[in-house]
Amino acid sequence: MANQTRIIKIDGMTCEKCVESVHSTTGDIDGLLSLTVELPTNQATVTFDDSITSAEKIAAGIEEAGFEATVANS
Repeated sequence: MANQTRIIKIDGMTCEKCVESVHSTTGDIDGLLSLTVELPTNQATVTFDDSITSAEKIAAGIEEAGFEATVANS
């Protein structure tokens, strides 16, 4: 198990309801350990177990909520 922390840029968020949508959509992703969404910067900081999931899979989950999500290069 190796935990990684990455930044995911999120386009389309305009309010706290958007933040709640991101949290609820990603809440059941196995291996996602923490998710902090920052509305002013339109990004999320995610920590995950890379043996179970990836930043790209988490970004895909965010996109299911209707936003455009891109993993930032680290």
